[in-house]
Amino acid sequence: MLLRTISAATAGAETSVGVINKNNFFDLFKRSTSLSHLTQTHAQIILHGFRYDISLLTKLTQRLSDLGAIYYARDIFLSVQRPDVFLFNVLMRGFSNNESPHTSLSVFAQLRKSTDLKPNSATYTYAISAASGFRDARAGRVIHGQAVVDGFDSELHVGSNIVKMYFKFSRVDDARKVFDRMPEKDAVLWNTMLSGYRENEMYEESIQVFRDLIKESCTRLDSTTVLNILPVIAELQELRLGMQIHSLATKTGSYSHDFVLTGFVSLYSKCGKIDVLSTLFREFCIPDVVAYNAMIHGYTSNGETELSLRLFKEMMLSGARLNSSTLVSLIPVSGHLMLIYGIHGYSLKSNFLSHASVSTALTTVYSKSNEIESARKIFDESPDKSLASWNAMISGYTQNGLTNDAISLFREMQKSMFSPNPITITCILSACAQLGTLSLGKWVHGLVRSTDIESSIYVSTALIGMYAKCGSIAEARRLFDLMPKKNEVTWNTMISGYGLHGHGHEALDIFSEMLSSGIAPTPVTFLCILYACSHAGLVKEGDEIFNSMIHQYGFEPSDKHYACMVDILGRAGHLQRAMQFIEAMPGEPDPSVWQTLLGACRIHKDTNLARTVSEKLFELDPDNVGYHVLLSNIHSADRNYPQAATVRQTAKNRKLAKAPGYTLIEIGETPHVFTSGDQSHPQAKAIYEKLEKLEGKMREAGYQPETELALHDVEEEERELMVKFHSERLAIAFGLIATEPGTEIRIIKNLRVCLDCHTVTKLISKITERVIVVRDANRFHHFKDGVCSCGDYW
Repeated sequence: MLLRTISAATAGAETSVGVINKNNFFDLFKRSTSLSHLTQTHAQIILHGFRYDISLLTKLTQRLSDLGAIYYARDIFLSVQRPDVFLFNVLMRGFSNNESPHTSLSVFAQLRKSTDLKPNSATYTYAISAASGFRDARAGRVIHGQAVVDGFDSELHVGSNIVKMYFKFSRVDDARKVFDRMPEKDAVLWNTMLSGYRENEMYEESIQVFRDLIKESCTRLDSTTVLNILPVIAELQELRLGMQIHSLATKTGSYSHDFVLTGFVSLYSKCGKIDVLSTLFREFCIPDVVAYNAMIHGYTSNGETELSLRLFKEMMLSGARLNSSTLVSLIPVSGHLMLIYGIHGYSLKSNFLSHASVSTALTTVYSKSNEIESARKIFDESPDKSLASWNAMISGYTQNGLTNDAISLFREMQKSMFSPNPITITCILSACAQLGTLSLGKWVHGLVRSTDIESSIYVSTALIGMYAKCGSIAEARRLFDLMPKKNEVTWNTMISGYGLHGHGHEALDIFSEMLSSGIAPTPVTFLCILYACSHAGLVKEGDEIFNSMIHQYGFEPSDKHYACMVDILGRAGHLQRAMQFIEAMPGEPDPSVWQTLLGACRIHKDTNLARTVSEKLFELDPDNVGYHVLLSNIHSADRNYPQAATVRQTAKNRKLAKAPGYTLIEIGETPHVFTSGDQSHPQAKAIYEKLEKLEGKMREAGYQPETELALHDVEEEERELMVKFHSERLAIAFGLIATEPGTEIRIIKNLRVCLDCHTVTKLISKITERVIVVRDANRFHHFKDGVCSCGDYW
């Protein structure tokens, strides 16, 4: 067909002019849709004597690149004796677009070093685009420097690409500097800033750029701008601002585009305004698959599974062709396991599972449904993993408490072609915090510094949380003070960290600073500060904060807020007041509230109230072994051993088992785990000998074992042995053996430290002149010179 076209064109040209006009070839280039067409056209170019026509060869090179025949395009380039800068640019663009960024920059280097040609703004635009395909920003920074020297950095297209490149590598400060230095700014540059901040999850900064665009710029608001800002507003759930933009988009005419209308569907669904969705959907003349997907996702994400399935069926009947995004939209946030299985099966049958977005969504929902093996199977079988796929699996492991698996997968990811982004780092720091391994957290911090993403507010906040949960509250505070910008999550993390360490007054100071800074507290903020008050015995302050949350800030307390107040009152010994507080709650208290009061009953040995509270708990959550253990310990402390035995037997009859206690200690970068009475450690003999020596010195100091909570139906001597070799003591003894004198010892226990071990650790800290930091299930204890930071209040 193409040959006939060429022949006809040639014949016509020969009849009228005698030779073919090269414009005929440009026309053929436009109509060529396959490599064979271009090959034939190339042959005709040679046949008709145009083999050295650089304009034709440049266009041919471009079309070959567009069709993926990049090495054929390179051969065309090499056949030109003196290529001009335009041909260089076309080949650079071609290699960059065909995922060969290194080769693209080799062509750029050849232009600069091996020719007399001068790069132009397009050259730098393509060079920066190629540099964006590298693993890190080093190549891009070099190109940026060369653009500055050659005076092209202030060109709009070049500047926009430099900004985009820096955002791609999460170098947001560098991106901002380039943006601020641009002498003029067009819509493309503003939109690049909006999307760059959004992709780096810096939503507040994106909002500020949008406000600056409206106030300071004469640039007209376009549909791309609206599309860039809507997801940001949706993430922050700033419904009021979204409605203002809705009005603005209507006035400027950008609302008339279907894709903008789809963006508003996503915004209102994210803000929970599902009643608006059907009205918006009716505004589409003929809804396309993207509109259907947004509606389905809106219903699904708001728990309206039936509505999403109904719309999915309507879409199928309408003849609209579904795509991978349709299935992603249909996948429920959590629960509905049978529906998930159905979508999984359909995805497998229809080959949609090969799409990274579908496999990633299924990995995420299986992880949230505690189906971690199914999640990993999908991840492993995914042929085309994306960075989001790795993040989803790492996050899934972290959310399910499988921290070692998360860290192992992160190490595996580092060997792949993907570099971690702020989401990856946040997930892995959460895993380090759960595990409590400071050395591992420091290693990740080192990676953060080397990848230049420490400037991300989310990464910095995650680092603060990691250091606080790994026992380094001073380092957490140092990083907090270094942050130039803080959001409410940053403040909450620091308040929570101080609470975890029992530093209630410091937490109150941070809370006051937060309010003075103009950052509004959230319900989570109040949860963090109430928790801090409870662990520091600050009853008056906690009471005032709880009331201000309701009356000054207008937040309705959740069960967790109520549980914190019960904890504040209960720990301080105000048990009857705590009971009255619970009875005055507007709704039915959940088990966490009653459990908190039962814990206070144990501290203050109030068996009568404990009996009443436990009856409530057994009624609400009969299969929770923790309540039975608490009540049994309360009876044992009251020396009511028969009743303690009855409670334990009830738990045994119901086949309820208490999680075994263990303690972890890191020596160097090696973790060592101990269980009660553990004999498996290679240095077990030395550990037990060390404990015997320590006990002799403690006895001399007047130590008497607290055996009230040990089993009553064994002899006193045996009860002493039972508490004598608890896992935390073995870990501390090993730490004393394995570290230099004066070295701080850090251990992590998965359960609450018992009364006797707490007393023993205080004595050991004094005898050995060591600081011992213990993280138990509730909080941190810092032991020094025979005193604990908790003031025996835990």
